Amino acid sequence: MKLILTQEVDGLGAAGDIVDVKDGYGRNYLLPNGVAIAWTKGAEKQITQIKRAREAREIRGLEHANEVKQQIEALDIKLPVRAGEQGKLFGSVTVADIAGAIRSAGGPLVEKRSITLSKPIKTVGSHKVSIRLHPEVAVSAAVDVVPA
Repeated sequence: MKLILTQEVDGLGAAGDIVDVKDGYGRNYLLPNGVAIAWTKGAEKQITQIKRAREAREIRGLEHANEVKQQIEALDIKLPVRAGEQGKLFGSVTVADIAGAIRSAGGPLVEKRSITLSKPIKTVGSHKVSIRLHPEVAVSAAVDVVPA
């Protein structure tokens, strides 16, 4: 089965790639989860749009990834959230919140899919998050969650 990936899939490819997978994997996992769309001749236009968007926000190589890593390490990332008196949050901090905090701290635009939390952030304080910038480059950043 020929499919077009709409998101990065580990071990398969990146968004915009045309992949050939077994029918069951495509029909039962990739298509229902919205990770891929069926390949047709008319989908070529969608492929170019996906690839153009990916190139605009993608890290352009190992050297660029190392530069972005240094920028992120130099940042003081503060994330104001609503919290109770004991320091518990009303809800939890999401990777989208962290990506926004990095951007508002003067850092580069980071894809939320590249941010990994070891455990959910539900309290104020300093928390470590891992950001995968490139297959060979990852950075560990401290995010200070402060009450708003």
